[in-house]
Amino acid sequence: MASSFISFSLLFISLCTADGFMESFLGRCVFNSTDLKNIEFIASWYYNKMEYTRFSSSVGKFVGFTEYGVKNAEYWNNDASFLAQTRGEKERYCLNHIQAWYSHTLDKSAKPYVRLHSVTPPGGHHPSMLVCSVFDFYPQHIKVSWIRDGQEVTSDVTSTDELADADWYYQIHSHLEYTPRSGEKISCVVEHASLKEPLITDWDPSLPESERNKIAIGASGLILGLILSLAGFIYYKRKARGRILVPNN
Repeated sequence: MASSFISFSLLFISLCTADGFMESFLGRCVFNSTDLKNIEFIASWYYNKMEYTRFSSSVGKFVGFTEYGVKNAEYWNNDASFLAQTRGEKERYCLNHIQAWYSHTLDKSAKPYVRLHSVTPPGGHHPSMLVCSVFDFYPQHIKVSWIRDGQEVTSDVTSTDELADADWYYQIHSHLEYTPRSGEKISCVVEHASLKEPLITDWDPSLPESERNKIAIGASGLILGLILSLAGFIYYKRKARGRILVPNN
């Protein structure tokens, strides 16, 4: 699975005039490793939020998007000193900062947690379906597989892509459609950079999840009823002790 590119904005400078026009510059690095060949430096010039000139290290020169931007790009491309300086920003600025980002942030990892549950299959050839949901892991790359009675399952398995949670963490969901057999053992296996060994979660088919939830709710209601009954009995006994009996004449 190819790594996704990561982009960091390095510079953002805005100049506003009194009548509300705005000139701005944005420099950013796009990368998927600390290798210089996997880094792209992009510099963009904007006027009133419209980009008019851009430099990309992948292209190696300035490109214009408006009439003024084309003239601007042509002028800078003919300035050998400025063009060489801009080309050097990929190594001078991006490479040095990316080394720090990787060592302090991007090479860290977060262990996933797994929830294994059953659902009713929307259709297909089997009456049952298990879902292995994996949450809060980082980095993105992960492997989720199924083991049934000691053998890896390769058919009737579908998985989502790694879904970004917008907080640096990811989640993924793998579905196994199957026909239950007595005494079988089904497990979800998760392999990730944060784990020293695969994380194996076994499925307990003793009761469907809906039935386990009903039992848990019923037990909770029974305990609550007993607590309220006991509290009422204690209150009644205390009130009875405080009564004063007056004899009849």
